[in-house]
Amino acid sequence: MSLNTQQDDVNKKAASVAHGGRPKQGATLQDWLDYLLSIHPAEIDMGLSRVSQVAKQLQLLDLAPAQVITVAGTNGKGTSCAMLESVLSFAGKRVGVYSSPHLIHYNERVRIQGVDASDEALIAAFSAIEAARGAISLTFFEYATLAGLWLFKAAKLDVIILEVGLGGRLDATNMIDADICLLTSIALDHQEYLGDTREAVGREKAGVFRANRLAVIGEPALPITVTDYAEQIGTPVCRVGHEFSYEAQGNTWSFNSPNRQIAALALPVLPLANAASVVALLTQRWPEISDEQLSLGIGQARLAGRFETLSTSPLVIVDVAHNPHAAAYLAKQLSVFNGKRILALCAMLKDKDMAGVLSELTDVVDAWYFASLQNERGASASQLSAALEQTQAQALEVNLALTQVLEFESLSQGWKALTLEAQEDDIIIVFGSFYTVAGIKALLEPLA
Repeated sequence: MSLNTQQDDVNKKAASVAHGGRPKQGATLQDWLDYLLSIHPAEIDMGLSRVSQVAKQLQLLDLAPAQVITVAGTNGKGTSCAMLESVLSFAGKRVGVYSSPHLIHYNERVRIQGVDASDEALIAAFSAIEAARGAISLTFFEYATLAGLWLFKAAKLDVIILEVGLGGRLDATNMIDADICLLTSIALDHQEYLGDTREAVGREKAGVFRANRLAVIGEPALPITVTDYAEQIGTPVCRVGHEFSYEAQGNTWSFNSPNRQIAALALPVLPLANAASVVALLTQRWPEISDEQLSLGIGQARLAGRFETLSTSPLVIVDVAHNPHAAAYLAKQLSVFNGKRILALCAMLKDKDMAGVLSELTDVVDAWYFASLQNERGASASQLSAALEQTQAQALEVNLALTQVLEFESLSQGWKALTLEAQEDDIIIVFGSFYTVAGIKALLEPLA
């Protein structure tokens, strides 16, 4: 099931599927996904009581002897999970990763030994969950989380990596007591659930901490609520700028902590700040992992949709950045193309901070192609244009008249117009949402 249809069809499918009941023997994965979307009234229903009851029934709350890493944060969770998985695999560990959302195929959410779960495996997991839940109602995300845990336990893994979906304290992944956790970054996003201050967001994300179990923290400007909560429950912390540090030096970087110093590491493709936090976690929990394994694993880690190159002439890059913190990092990455013309195709959800995102990129983008997302939550192209104008009103030094701004009713229309305009040495960046990246990949897939 593609990301673009995952939420849009909930109401329609609820009407048609719910009456048909649970999928019968021989049902496809798509049949099951349609059913799961139909049986719970809310897409997001935060809290652990319902999902924990079902997990207990399935004996999934204790995943020993596997070691569990929980990864929380506003940005950088997916890239951190990818680097953890890569290094641990190089070190000979059997690894499972649970992540969300998916870009193209639902199966991407559960990965075991580097391979996405098969349709058959997911159907078996869903069938077991359905039999165990009784009258307990579960959300789509809770089903996904339980399915991942069920498959991980059956696979007898050495390490399980759980990416938090939303926040931390009340996220379904937090029913598991992780052996160690990573907090990547703290910024404003999902304010309706997490609060509208960094202090509130930090406290929600710190909810994954456990007493006497290490928390590695990659956020340099840490809200006091995080350290206060760690002290309150007795969580030891390993913080960037305190217990570990890193430094880029040309094409290499170095890592330093009291128990490990590593010099001349190759710069990773994925964000360096996340790489440093991953090294901090791994050297604390698995000190036997060699410098070579760390370097190879981090250097070879990739993640779809994170500054991912789709073609080279012209250079087309896609990125799922959808909040100001991620947009600022994207702008930094694009700044290496100084002197080249940068064309941006942007489509976003209307409940995101559109003006905040666009303001981070106004200095690097030369032409804007705004597209409406065909989605209940999707922003229109005109709303994005208005958000850009808002940023220009606040930044008088930038002259909007010098920047080309075009509006389109769909991603496909925007893409077609952009590619007709683009020259061979231009840079094309497509960003704004997981939906945006998934949509462009779906457009280009038939051409590959």
